[in-house]
Amino acid sequence: MDSEKVDLESWFFSEGKAFLQTLKDRFEANLSRHATCDWSYVQTRLEEQPEKLWSLQQMELTGGGPDVLGQDPGTGAVLFVDCATESPKGRRSLCYDREALDSRKKFPPKNSAQDLALEMGVSLLTEEQYLDLQKFAPVDTKTSSWLETPEAIRKRGGALFGDYRFGRVFIYHNGAESYYGARGFRASLLI
Repeated sequence: MDSEKVDLESWFFSEGKAFLQTLKDRFEANLSRHATCDWSYVQTRLEEQPEKLWSLQQMELTGGGPDVLGQDPGTGAVLFVDCATESPKGRRSLCYDREALDSRKKFPPKNSAQDLALEMGVSLLTEEQYLDLQKFAPVDTKTSSWLETPEAIRKRGGALFGDYRFGRVFIYHNGAESYYGARGFRASLLI
C-alpha cells in the first residue's frame, strides 16, 4: 500500500504521533549522527509532511531503523537513512529494478529494490550516502545492500551494492537480475 492510498490524516492520529516518539527516541540516542540538528525542527518538518512520516514508518516496519543522518545547510532539508546494523530484513531477496525483474524467466524474486522503494516513497542510498553512513559504525557486516546505480553501469546490465568486510567498506557490482537472501536495500528520504 502506498501513501496515496492511505488516509494520511487518520493515519497520523492513529499511528503517526506514536511513531514520532520512536523517531525522537532514536534521534536522542544517536546524537553523533546529527550533532547540528534540532529535534523540534525535524518534528515540525515531519508534521507538515505526513506522507513523508508515512514513508519513514514503512522504512521502520521493514526493519530499517531510520534516523537523521544530516541536514542541508542551504535548504534546511533533513536526510533520514536506514541505520539498522544489517540490510533491512523486510527488503531482502530483491533484484535491482523492474527491467531486471522482467528479465528473470526462472525463479524470479517477488519484487525489485527500485519498485519497492517507489511503493514506500523512498530512494535507494547513493554510494556517497552509504559511505557517510559507514563513518558512524560498520553496517552490513553479514549482509549487503543495493545502491543507486549510475545509468552507464545499469545500461550494461549491472548494479552496485555495498557491504563492510575485513575492516573496510566495499562497493561491488553484480548483474541487476541477481538476488540473494542476504542482500536488501537501504533507503533514504529527504524531508
